[in-house]
Amino acid sequence: MGFCASFAFVSASLVNPLAGAEAATSVPGAASVLTAPGQTLTVAGAAVTVADRDAYGVTEYVPPPPPPPVVVEETAAPEATSGASSGTAKKSSAAPVAGTPDPGSAKAIAAEIVASRGWGSDQYDCLVSLWQKESGWNVYASNRSSGAYGIPQALPGSKMGSVGADWQTNPATQITWGLNYIGGRYGNPCGAWGHSVANNWY
Repeated sequence: MGFCASFAFVSASLVNPLAGAEAATSVPGAASVLTAPGQTLTVAGAAVTVADRDAYGVTEYVPPPPPPPVVVEETAAPEATSGASSGTAKKSSAAPVAGTPDPGSAKAIAAEIVASRGWGSDQYDCLVSLWQKESGWNVYASNRSSGAYGIPQALPGSKMGSVGADWQTNPATQITWGLNYIGGRYGNPCGAWGHSVANNWY
């Protein structure tokens, strides 16, 4: 009777508790689990080793490729043009919008002359910024060091006499001469404004 009990005890200890199943071991830190034959255990983001009594296989986690880099295209800055007079001329530096001038003012006279030459409102905006920088639109503005005179700062001021004998006091005469000069040298006011921004003179 005692022999039978001892044999049963020893026989029980020789039985593989995992018989009929595969022992699966995961990466360190993960709990071990049992899987049935022919099954695969998948653990997100980790490699899993599946083992049985005869062989073992390894399922390796391969991360997806990184997304392609985002390419940001930069828009080129507009450039000044010295081509034919046009309301669509590009500017090297944008001029602020001048707004509607006061009736009868020098700026109002300039707006009429600019429009009569077929230039757009952007050209008027450039002209306002240009001559604001040069003379503050003062018909009597005089540069003591250079001798430049008037709204367009003609050098010398007597050059404006080619348009009218009243060049020292008449804003229309000064503006007409100034726009003739700008058109001949820079193509349009925005060309002159771009040059002034880049070089501090025109």
